[in-house]
Amino acid sequence: MSRPNILFIMSDDHAAQAISAYGYGINQTPNIDRIAENGARFDHCYVTNSICTPSRAAILTGTYNHVNGVTSLATGFNNRMPHVAKHLQNEGYQTAIVGKWHLHEGPQHCPTGFDFWSVLPGQGEYFDPNMIENGSNITEKGYTTDIITHKTVDWIKNRNKNQPFFMMCHHKAPHRSWEYHPKNEDLYTDEIPYPDSFEDDYSDRAKAAKEARMRVESDMTYQDLDLVQPYYPSEGQRYSLSNRRTPHMMVPFPESEDQYKNFKLICSRTGEIFTFKNQEGLKKFKYQRYMQKYLRTVASVDESVGTLLDTLDEEGITENTMVIYTSDQGFFLGEHGWFDKRFIYEESFRMPFLIQFPGVVEPGTTVNSMLSNVDFAPTWLDFAKAPIPSYMQGNSMRSVLEGNEPESWQKTAYHRYWMNQDHNHNAYAHYGIRDHRYKLIYWYNEACDTPGSQSSDFQEKDWELFDTQEDPLELFNCFKDPKKRDAVERMMGLLDQKMAEIGDIPEHQTNYVLQKLS
Repeated sequence: MSRPNILFIMSDDHAAQAISAYGYGINQTPNIDRIAENGARFDHCYVTNSICTPSRAAILTGTYNHVNGVTSLATGFNNRMPHVAKHLQNEGYQTAIVGKWHLHEGPQHCPTGFDFWSVLPGQGEYFDPNMIENGSNITEKGYTTDIITHKTVDWIKNRNKNQPFFMMCHHKAPHRSWEYHPKNEDLYTDEIPYPDSFEDDYSDRAKAAKEARMRVESDMTYQDLDLVQPYYPSEGQRYSLSNRRTPHMMVPFPESEDQYKNFKLICSRTGEIFTFKNQEGLKKFKYQRYMQKYLRTVASVDESVGTLLDTLDEEGITENTMVIYTSDQGFFLGEHGWFDKRFIYEESFRMPFLIQFPGVVEPGTTVNSMLSNVDFAPTWLDFAKAPIPSYMQGNSMRSVLEGNEPESWQKTAYHRYWMNQDHNHNAYAHYGIRDHRYKLIYWYNEACDTPGSQSSDFQEKDWELFDTQEDPLELFNCFKDPKKRDAVERMMGLLDQKMAEIGDIPEHQTNYVLQKLS
């Protein structure tokens, strides 16, 4: 087999629950599903740190964040470091990246190792975005998902056809604040049911779950939901759609029914006025509005994937192109009452991962092998017939893709979130490990000098163990259950083994923890 082209399509915050190939039934993504139909769906692909910047660094380098140095949103990527695009470039590949970079800007952080790059500064905008293209600042007109698609297509069509290529197409969507294309305004108007864990009360759980500021009912902003307030709350008073005093403030969630008599919200797009009788009505409104915006944004990403797949067909290169669709991490779509990510809980921890590769991946395959984002880079190098450098900590999944998982293949996935009590979400620092049944989490709740973190004089430490077979919604912490003592000991052993293997320094002492449980 000749060296394949590699088209890596990554969205931002696209939950597996919002890909119809995963079977949740809340939306339709026919073009993304084409990749699964023509190849494989992975059900156990995990992110090593569920936040945008660290995940992207792990994908590029094939290393965990304590090694590549990108532990938080506030730590930029050192572009002098080796990474997969540089290795592929040295092996004769044409390399390009279009879309979201999010590893900081400037001479020390801008993309290197790419023949062509056109990226959004920071988070970027959904409409008429500024972009940095091979070092020059430009402004593009239109919807950003479409712009990224068109730039990717143009590059593929105008590439040097005597060389294989590595293209990273990175969508901004469906990142917060989920600004959809106007043409999708009428999608998903039917009521979307709450997920089963939406009313989670966080009882008998780590303090981190209750303290996180990621709740749909109370922590979404006016901008998140395309809302404004009237200047005056009383009937008959004027309001203004240009009132932008509070776009980043939380939409209130009054407790008393009396407070709803004069309470109203206004759609910033249409001027429609919304009133509510009680908390339940407002909560349902917020969830529906959030999901509508999110899914409408996803619809444009799905359309983009269809355009890219059609382009490969038109160019006659589908048969020799590895196509991957994934997201930089998972996302909560109301599970546990949350939006956002950051946690090792399954909806945030699990990445969608779909791949088609004719002649290698059997069409219509479902793969249960454990996979992490640090495994992507070694895999690409393996298929490119390039040496896998010793610094990479991930494993090539070539044998897995070929349907021959070796006995030695990894049976666990590791996660560490470093940004303790960030100002916006108050998510606690933690690490943990998962196998096919159990998930062990240690909430160490310390900043550890991580940029963007806060330290406290005292933070209670917590352990959680979830039996994902008996408790797939992860509602019952069984760490102190005597019946699960063997599982605790085994998972702590696996955690210690993994941390030693990758060189991460633990914040716990296993013997002490087990002694306290006795």
